[in-house]
Amino acid sequence: MRIGIIGSGNIGETAARLFVRAGHEVALSNSRGPQTLRAAAAALGPAARAATVDEAAAFGEVVLVAIPFGRYESLPVAPLKGKIVVDANNYFPRRDGEIDLGGRTTGEVLAGHLTGARVVKAFNTMYYETLAAGGAPQAPPDERLALFVAGDDAAAKAVVSRLIEEIGFAPVDTGSLHEGGRLQEMGSPLIGEPVTGAAARAALQSARRQ
Repeated sequence: MRIGIIGSGNIGETAARLFVRAGHEVALSNSRGPQTLRAAAAALGPAARAATVDEAAAFGEVVLVAIPFGRYESLPVAPLKGKIVVDANNYFPRRDGEIDLGGRTTGEVLAGHLTGARVVKAFNTMYYETLAAGGAPQAPPDERLALFVAGDDAAAKAVVSRLIEEIGFAPVDTGSLHEGGRLQEMGSPLIGEPVTGAAARAALQSARRQ
């Protein structure tokens, strides 16, 4: 599968490395331009390339976005229309400024900007160090560390869930971009602490009751 990566920070580069290791092609991009990513792409091998943001968006069948949330309006709309967009962003007011979400989750806000994109919230609840080292493709699903997934498009969530399984984690569906996305926002008990798939489902039920 071709996967575009928009944002070359800790999560973006870590995810790119894991996707290449799982046999996928990636195009890395950031706001500073492909010249700043050639060394990183070369280190990942021939399945990786440096690209502009528009090129990464056009390249990917799936496009992972891991940028400061305050910059979400800089994302190109046209090349992402119809694409599965993995929203790995988190909102930090001290970094991103005060943003009126209007009662929406960050995933819903991103989906509102990316008209026609199939937005799935994922890869935002785990620290990058854990993501880099915590995958266990040979382990039973319940014993793998969990990555939570929210979205309104069941088929898109299924694709993202398969990618999560391929890199050695357990996808756990939190629900829609609104209800599930709310459980994947900063401050949620589902953020940060690594838990197995079995423990994650129990934590999800507890969080829903709260």
